[in-house]
Amino acid sequence: MVDNYLAHNINRFASKWLVLVIDVLITGIAFFVAYCIRFNLSLDFDINKLLVQLPIVAILSLVSFLFVGSYKGVVRHTGVRDVYNIFNATCLASILLISMVLFNKSINVIDDFTIPLSIIIIHSLLSFIGLTASRFIFKSIYSNFLVRNYKITKNVLIYGAGESGILTSNALTSNSRSKARVVGYIDRDVKKSGKQINGVNVFHEKELTQDFLVNKNITEVIFSIQNIEPNKLRVLVESLVDYPVLVKIVPPVEDWINGELKVSQIKKVQIEDLLDRAPISIKNSKIEMELKDKVVLVTGGAGSIGSEIVRQICSYSYKSLIVIDQSESPLYDLQQELKQNGYHNFVPIVADIRDKNRLNAIFQEHKPNMVFHAAAYKHVPLMEYNSYEAIKINIAGTKTVADLSINHKVGKFVFVSTDKAVNPTNVMGASKRIAEMYISCMQQENKTKFITTRFGNVLGSNGSVIPLFRKQIEKGGPLTLTHKDVTRYFMTIPEASQLVLEAGAMGEGGEIFIFDMGESVKIFDLAKNMIKLSGLNYPKDIDIKITGLRPGEKLYEELLANGESTLPTYHKKIKISKVRELDYEGVRSKIDELCIANMFFNGDTVRLMKKIVPEFVSNNSELCKFDKKDNKSKNDKARLKIVQS
Repeated sequence: MVDNYLAHNINRFASKWLVLVIDVLITGIAFFVAYCIRFNLSLDFDINKLLVQLPIVAILSLVSFLFVGSYKGVVRHTGVRDVYNIFNATCLASILLISMVLFNKSINVIDDFTIPLSIIIIHSLLSFIGLTASRFIFKSIYSNFLVRNYKITKNVLIYGAGESGILTSNALTSNSRSKARVVGYIDRDVKKSGKQINGVNVFHEKELTQDFLVNKNITEVIFSIQNIEPNKLRVLVESLVDYPVLVKIVPPVEDWINGELKVSQIKKVQIEDLLDRAPISIKNSKIEMELKDKVVLVTGGAGSIGSEIVRQICSYSYKSLIVIDQSESPLYDLQQELKQNGYHNFVPIVADIRDKNRLNAIFQEHKPNMVFHAAAYKHVPLMEYNSYEAIKINIAGTKTVADLSINHKVGKFVFVSTDKAVNPTNVMGASKRIAEMYISCMQQENKTKFITTRFGNVLGSNGSVIPLFRKQIEKGGPLTLTHKDVTRYFMTIPEASQLVLEAGAMGEGGEIFIFDMGESVKIFDLAKNMIKLSGLNYPKDIDIKITGLRPGEKLYEELLANGESTLPTYHKKIKISKVRELDYEGVRSKIDELCIANMFFNGDTVRLMKKIVPEFVSNNSELCKFDKKDNKSKNDKARLKIVQS
């Protein structure tokens, strides 16, 4: 180990001193050539005089190099900064040499040490050119002969001829392990078209066609445009996915390692990059005021949405944060993550929201001022035939937390709902809609302010379609899709969580806040893009198999129910739903009846859910039989009225 350490340091310092010696030799040769140029490319000058002056010039150059440190740069990574240091060193050497000549002229210490100013100027220029050229020659030799041995395996096109694109090119060409050759830049700026950057041609984006890619033998296109809007990036990337090239992207500057781009950070474009929303600002003054010095409780705090709500709350000046989840391992992972990030003012608690006594003890001990209720079962096909659990968690669990919030005088209760609660076609959606209705009933108590937030799918959440497709691609396919026309809204987890916090801050009680989900995405197109972005072809390499709608699944999602409309808020992405009036006493009585019936495993609970939520009509499910029976009884009553009349 000691021998390796010594060898490493010997090589390290030997290379550095070798560069210094070569630099001094180059300045010596440049001084000799300067004399030849001064005397019309002849040797018609006093050689003895030159031999006296040459050692002094070499010593002064050595002092300059040591002072500036121009010899310390790694030759194979020579860049603009190294050239700048060489320029400073040669200027300093010239200044020292002129000073030495003037000083010797006044006191005449060294004989024959009078150097014409023209020779000093020529020497400076030759030294600068020689020192710079030598570095780039060694860099080229190292790159082309010692490392690559001309084994270029891919031709790369960089999309973006700005500073980020140039740095990307430098990262590719200076990396010894990179087998990429930058063939050109693509840019929409007409002024840059036809020009060159470091010898690499710049092409206009209109020239980017399949013939262009084939003729240039392009295998990769790297997007290196900072601060580009997600919609524009989506259009640009989707214009390339049909071409036989691999599409990659450079991360934002703030994610570069120590401010420097590494080749390893250039990744293949993921579908999340195309669906991603505009970046959000984590700190918000209104949320700051709302959470300041408050005890905040989050249920389902280890889930995909709940954990992000916890992370964002941690950046504010709250008094205490209580994180509740029944799942031990994810809660432990979240605890370790928060500790590593320097957050310690939180209390992780393993608890089940269905356990009223346990929750009551937690409320008594910590006395929360604000509750974010994110705990829920949310998988549609699973809950369709596990209605007991859906009712017990999504309805009875919400009821328990809401009731305790009133009993313990909680200031605000923010309920995280879903777009599947709108005109539900499945048990999960209906259970969340009933929970919304119970929240509205509790608001009538005028004690705790109850606020509901409603939004669609979130990217990267547990059970999301994107991780499923990615696993299927890794296994070689096929990708399974329930219907060719199915569409979904998507939102990032950080954005959804911040909007939940913002809605909680602006809510005054009784509102259902609807989040702007943008445009809906056709899942079939999403699947095809994921295949293409993986460097594969559809359907040649990986096919898409249509399996049919799952029990309770919709073709498309809705954010507003029949008879609902929206009102704007100060936040452009948050609107308030104007909901229909409820028979609060009747609804609350039916919900109590549903929870009691569920406790005793009454098989009629789904029918009760349909009575509470009349718009709940099952789709592609065995539970459709309840709708048929109910419709038959309604038709029989209608016929009886006609006969009687």
